[in-house]
Amino acid sequence: MRIDHDSYGTLAVVFIVAAILIYLTWRFVPVAWIKWPVIVFGWVFCIWQLFFFRVPDRTPVGSDKLVSSAADGKVVIIDEYFEGEYLKRNCKRVCVYMNFFDVHANFWPVTGEVTYYKYHPGKHLLAFKPKASEENEHTSVCIRTDSGAKVLFKQHAGTFARRIVNYAKPGMKVKAGEQCGIIKFGSRLDIFLPIDAEVKVKLGDLTTACETLIAEIQ
Repeated sequence: MRIDHDSYGTLAVVFIVAAILIYLTWRFVPVAWIKWPVIVFGWVFCIWQLFFFRVPDRTPVGSDKLVSSAADGKVVIIDEYFEGEYLKRNCKRVCVYMNFFDVHANFWPVTGEVTYYKYHPGKHLLAFKPKASEENEHTSVCIRTDSGAKVLFKQHAGTFARRIVNYAKPGMKVKAGEQCGIIKFGSRLDIFLPIDAEVKVKLGDLTTACETLIAEIQ
């Protein structure tokens, strides 16, 4: 396990603010029932942030035909959806919602070549709401597998997520299970699959990035 390198700055700010809060509370708050809860909260918050921005070691199950989950979270949508940005066709869509306690590092869902990447500025609606998929800040990435299938996924910011990181560049060769970026705080990740793909999860399932099989491409 390691800490996401794009989150060092965020963690530095968190630790500095927490250290100042703890010091001021210890130095100037004489009331024990106020002082100690604040100090404990400061330490717990720092530990939670380390946990939140970790990149865990996983055993990937994805390949050029097996689509693994790109995020830890809960499956909130499985449907047929017209993807009009890049694929411009009906797809099977699987959406995974990440809460505050899930790992927020994201991973390539399949092995192949990046053919498309675009960042979209936008709103910060609650990530599980339907309109969030189109109106929220998000990135779009398409991967073409060796068999020619195209898998597109979108990282969506949520109400509190204010930064999305993605390493994609057109022409980049990627491997399922390697880190592709991170979304900071509550958010959602949508995967758009070929219409004949066999989805392997159901609504309400909890996913583990890299290790949960989302679908098999025919």
